[in-house]
Amino acid sequence: MGYIPNLKQKYNSEIVGALKTEFSYSSVMQVPRLEKIVINQGLGRAVADKKLVETSINEISLIAGQKAVASYSKKDISNFKLRKNMPIGVRVTLRGDKMYEFLERLICSALPRIRDFQGIKNKMDGSGNYTLGVTEHIIFPEIEVDKITNISGFDITFVTNANTDQEGYSLLKQFGLPFKK
Repeated sequence: MGYIPNLKQKYNSEIVGALKTEFSYSSVMQVPRLEKIVINQGLGRAVADKKLVETSINEISLIAGQKAVASYSKKDISNFKLRKNMPIGVRVTLRGDKMYEFLERLICSALPRIRDFQGIKNKMDGSGNYTLGVTEHIIFPEIEVDKITNISGFDITFVTNANTDQEGYSLLKQFGLPFKK
């Protein structure tokens, strides 16, 4: 048998049972699970500086452990000096073992490195998903601060198959995300 990430083992052994009793599900298949984690970084300054996209792709790929891709504009917007098909962002979607490994690195090493950390807000999106905004990407230990030219932020979206916000919140809380009280 191969390598199984710690949070995946925790989900199968502890979280499924805890959520099944908390919400009184009749089957383990009703228990919500984490489908994917999407990391998205918008680069408005990339209109003027093309190298910014390449640097961001490399940095987000380091953080995620998977190759990131550029996202392109869909239409022309003259006020922003934006043309169709210009690179304006970077994104990566994590599933499976890489998703659990990233979540563990986020909880154990990145979030504790935030200055004056009080916990994350518990504002869900209405369908059991949660988006966390990270203001400085240097909180991740994979990023070498000496080689960074500019500090940027990005969004991390946790997509679950939960039916309600309460179910999604309980699932993410069980994984160990430090929500504010």
